[in-house]
Amino acid sequence: MRATLRWAHSDLRAHRGEALFIVLATAGIVGALLLATALFGYATNPWQRVFTQSRGAHVWIHTVRSADTGRLASLDGVASVAGPYRTESATVSSRGTRALVELRATSGKPSVGRPLLTSGHWLDAGDPDGVVLESRLARALLAEPGDTLTLPGTSRTLTVVGVADSAEPRYRAGEQPGLVWAPPPALRGPGGRVIGLRLTDPDDTDYAVQRAVTVLGAGAVGEVSTWRQARAEAQGDNRLLGQVLGLFGLGALLAAGFAVHGAIATRIRGHLRDISVLKAIGFTPAQVVRIFLLQHVAYAVLGAVAAAGLIQALGTAIPGRLGDAVGVWQGLPGHAVALLAVPVGAVLFIGAVTGLAAWRAGRVPPVPVPRPAAPAGGRLTGLARRALGLRLPPALVLGWHQAFTRRPRTLATIGRLALPLLLIVVAMSAWTTIDRFHRSPERMGLPAALTVRADSGMSDGEARSLLDHDPRVTAVYPGVEVAALVPGQTATIALRGLGTHRAPYPYALAAGRPATGPDEAVAGQGLLDLLDVRVGDWVRMTVGDQPQILHIVGRSIEPENAGRVISTSLDTLRENDPRLAPTLYQLRLRPSADPQRAAADLTRAGRGHLDVHAVTNPADGLSALRGVVVGLIAVLASIGLIELLTAIGGTVRESERDLLALKAIGMSPRQITAITVTATSCTALAAVLTGTALGLPLAHWLIDTQGRSSGIGAGIAQSPSALLLLPFALAAVLGAATLATLPATRAARRRLADTLSAVA
Repeated sequence: MRATLRWAHSDLRAHRGEALFIVLATAGIVGALLLATALFGYATNPWQRVFTQSRGAHVWIHTVRSADTGRLASLDGVASVAGPYRTESATVSSRGTRALVELRATSGKPSVGRPLLTSGHWLDAGDPDGVVLESRLARALLAEPGDTLTLPGTSRTLTVVGVADSAEPRYRAGEQPGLVWAPPPALRGPGGRVIGLRLTDPDDTDYAVQRAVTVLGAGAVGEVSTWRQARAEAQGDNRLLGQVLGLFGLGALLAAGFAVHGAIATRIRGHLRDISVLKAIGFTPAQVVRIFLLQHVAYAVLGAVAAAGLIQALGTAIPGRLGDAVGVWQGLPGHAVALLAVPVGAVLFIGAVTGLAAWRAGRVPPVPVPRPAAPAGGRLTGLARRALGLRLPPALVLGWHQAFTRRPRTLATIGRLALPLLLIVVAMSAWTTIDRFHRSPERMGLPAALTVRADSGMSDGEARSLLDHDPRVTAVYPGVEVAALVPGQTATIALRGLGTHRAPYPYALAAGRPATGPDEAVAGQGLLDLLDVRVGDWVRMTVGDQPQILHIVGRSIEPENAGRVISTSLDTLRENDPRLAPTLYQLRLRPSADPQRAAADLTRAGRGHLDVHAVTNPADGLSALRGVVVGLIAVLASIGLIELLTAIGGTVRESERDLLALKAIGMSPRQITAITVTATSCTALAAVLTGTALGLPLAHWLIDTQGRSSGIGAGIAQSPSALLLLPFALAAVLGAATLATLPATRAARRRLADTLSAVA
């Protein structure tokens, strides 16, 4: 054991840089995997905790006031119900911020769908104007217990007495109304009703919705939401961040394993004589394997322990959502198991790869086998001889020849080096796609910058006139958005009518063509998947008791409502209901206009009759992904550096036998150095080209697959520009040449006796 440790210590002193990079790469990989685990837990468990503690309803059904909802409690599979509650749609304002809300008349604290108070107290029958806000709505309004909410356009006020968490779909500005629990006297206007169904088997949700709609009648149902939709919305971008971290963490772990395997294999080829000596003095094959295995497992253990310790101790200090995720994850029951399992799994994988490479060291014979005088395939190729005949610099020709002489070994080196470069290209593509959402939102399904809703106190003509006179507004698209029952009556989708035949709404199409003819529409990927239809099919839906039949002629990129949207023109919907009036307006602004300032100015100009919100960009929630991408690129670069150092060391050692011949034909040390540098640069260039050629289509497939699964749809992936790929390739090749210069120079200036010893 002492001899084993002494040999390992000697090898560590000779390869300190490589050992440091292995430790750092392992730490980065384990850290990425732990953060991915934390984000998955953060995405799922908070909503699940609220749903469980509140005894959440699996289905919420909004109906007209006259609907006979009492019959739903006796349906098969319904364990209990919440409500029914009277509802009223209203707009509230606090500290200059407005929000569309649903006032829900609640006399006592519900037993099903029970809000979980986070501050303040529950409703008091003696305070008819006291209300409890859903927590996300409270954050959007900057409201807390004791604050007063005003209802623009009226003299009414409401007092916030509490804030509570709910497992229902949460408030999203311009998309989903916020939830406000209020005493029955606080509801004064006409509205509908809402009832929640808690099921005995959550897997029967679609069947329960179908039965409920059949009992109530399609004309009595306004909107249906399920626990699956609420969970998916609550998980949101956190799950995507976890998937990105997990994917790149596993890819980096695979690249690190290959890099370690290549490093050990190269070191074994360079230490054949030393290993033979160890065998000759009594080392068994198992002891030789153990030397390499213990050494590299120790590096992996050191990096894994460092990463786990840093995440545990300082993870909550990470700014933004990652720090919040680590804090929540540390309080979950499975935290300790994951904190142990992830590092152990990474170390075991690296150990397994190390063992495969070290096994070759155990097979080295005790008596060194003389190496052939010239390597197989070492003769100059016809192309190389013709290049020399054209008087090209001999160092460049011989360097290129040296790089590609041994095809199996060269291909393995290029493959190991290309893998981290491939993942870096995928990371840059993810960055470019996010940047495209910010720079060109109109090409990613967000042509409008503002959504405007007018109340009953302002007519369509007055609203259009006010909006058209703002110099920052370049286009106004009137429209409506209603909930429609899908065939089979198992869910509701969003049916939108935006723009007119004369001024059509500029949908971002990924397939098909725009909807220009009668009864034509475009649909999001989420709707196509939900209904199992394709572009070219006809679909039938029900709005109230009115059927609507549309021909899907295109697939649009739909970031809203998980893509479960079908869109046509307002004129098309008016053919079915001539009395239909616009309920919202989508505004396009000049490129230099600030959407937030424009929204504030239009709200003031509307004098309490306009509710204006900036359109939510889904990329805003992925801002943390930029920092993640930078960190992943750093980890992948360190893995690539390990492989590059290994390739340089192997090239230098294999060129030692050629030094005598090169010096004999009159080549200077500088020319000999240039041969090694050229060989390394050619290898790096081949790896860059391979990584880029494979990484770009892989990135498109991964991003579009994620877009398809989220409902946005394929067609959002963007490749990095040539202005980004070219510096990336130049940095990789020039970096390889720079790193190879020093060891190549040392080898070229070795003494003749050292060279003869190396060849012997």
